[in-house]
Amino acid sequence: MLSRNFRHICRRYSQSVNFRTTEALPSQHNENQIGMFYTVDKETVKQLYGHGGFPKSFMKQTKTFTEAALMVRQPALDIMECIKASDLDKPAIRYVIYGEKGTGKSLTLAHLLHYAHKEGYLIVHVPWVSEWLRRVLRHKEMSNSQSREGFVDLPLDAAAWLLHFKIQNQVLLKNSDLRISKEYVWSKREKTEVGAPLMELVEHGIARVKYACDVVDAIVNEVKILSNNKQCKTFVALDGFNSFFYPLTRLHTPTKKKVKPEEVSLTTSIMELTKNDWTNGVIVVTADELAVPDDHHESHLPKYLLFKKGFEHLDPFVPIEVKRYNEREFLSCASYYRDRLWLRGPPEIESELKLTSACNPYKFMEMCAPL
Repeated sequence: MLSRNFRHICRRYSQSVNFRTTEALPSQHNENQIGMFYTVDKETVKQLYGHGGFPKSFMKQTKTFTEAALMVRQPALDIMECIKASDLDKPAIRYVIYGEKGTGKSLTLAHLLHYAHKEGYLIVHVPWVSEWLRRVLRHKEMSNSQSREGFVDLPLDAAAWLLHFKIQNQVLLKNSDLRISKEYVWSKREKTEVGAPLMELVEHGIARVKYACDVVDAIVNEVKILSNNKQCKTFVALDGFNSFFYPLTRLHTPTKKKVKPEEVSLTTSIMELTKNDWTNGVIVVTADELAVPDDHHESHLPKYLLFKKGFEHLDPFVPIEVKRYNEREFLSCASYYRDRLWLRGPPEIESELKLTSACNPYKFMEMCAPL
């Protein structure tokens, strides 16, 4: 048990910096709140990030802290301001978030997801592309695509994504205006009629895992049509997008042949959404060193991480760099950690931690973690 005096000291130091804002609407965040934390309510956390969106270390931290608090930072504000100022009648603008390891790219994307949710966007979110292409489990199911020759399907991953899509958009999918534009025939006995609700298509892919990859492809096509027809506005968020362009995946065919990213049906479907041939949408992706193997970590810049193919696919795009904490952000984070009793000790320790962590958010979090 911590002594009362020690708790009092921790709280006294944490109160020296104003590290919280009561403004919970991301659209209302501004430069006066940079470095401050705002709390995302539990229901929203469950809906938006229950199946991915927070890094695992941060998700574990939210349980320890009994709250999900995101820091308001300049990169997220910059993208929000660009979205507010952009004309959605024009082709979708693409934003590429990049930065050194551990600077907060995924949490910047999480902040933007919350913004999109509150602004009424239909969200198409892939929490971590490498989960499909780089992470191989013994039970991971892979099969040859029945609808696209030369492609492989990841039906369980596709079904899990459809569930994520359904939960994130549970309110919007009840909108009777969101209906499909054509008939989809799955087998001699199964089809989805033209004019059926988009939700029916989603439910079919979840219930009939065999067709999940084809359903994802159909949803991508329908979302682009609905957006073009101004029946919805769409927010595309892809974390670790550069994983799509690393030459090989960790997937193997039964003959032990390695599978290329472009040979995975989910890849081709999601890549369709990152083209700027549709309107009424926003596309935000991250380029992250952790999304590819260690042999491609020489630079954190988009031109390097996306390879030539990925860079040309996205060009033109708006690059947004997420940097290490500045002085204000570091002090605010230290105060927040003290408030949560994650950081303990005399105030002098903060100067040492600032030096040893080099103001890298992830390293600072790790160094403060209780043993």
